[in-house]
Amino acid sequence: MNKIAIFPGSFDPFTIGHKNIVDRALESVADEVIVAIGINYEKKYMFSLEERLQAIREVYKDEPRVRVESYEGLTTDFAKRVGGHFLLKGVRSVKDYEYERDMAEVNRRLTGIETVLLFTDAQYSSVSSSIVRELISYHQDVKDYLP
Repeated sequence: MNKIAIFPGSFDPFTIGHKNIVDRALESVADEVIVAIGINYEKKYMFSLEERLQAIREVYKDEPRVRVESYEGLTTDFAKRVGGHFLLKGVRSVKDYEYERDMAEVNRRLTGIETVLLFTDAQYSSVSSSIVRELISYHQDVKDYLP
C-alpha cells in the first residue's frame, strides 16, 4: 500500500528545515508526501496563498512523490479526504517534541490519525519560518534559509 504523509502548515515561507523533513520522510516513512497549506483568512501572511504554493511546487518540480495542495478546515479532515495515512511533523528541539507528542496523542484519540514526528537535522534546527519572516521584514538576505 502507498503510504501517504500529510505535512501541514502555513509555510510563509517554506524553509530548508521544512524541505529536510519532507525529504527525510520520503527516505524513511512515506511513499508520497502532500505538503498541505492551511488557509486562514484572518491571518496576515507575507506572501499570498498562490505565491506560497508556487514556491513549494518549484522546489519539488522534479519530485513526483510530492504534491502541494491547499485546504480549509481541520488538517485531519483534509488528511482523510485525500487518503492520508498519517500527519508528518518536524521537530526542532526537545521542547517542540514534547508539545508535538502530546498533540499527536490528542489527534490520534480524536480522529484516529497517527502522527510521525521527525527531528530536523541539526544544521537546520535553528531555521524557522518566523526567523525568515523577520529577516525579510528587515530586508536581510535569506537565501541560506530557503531551499
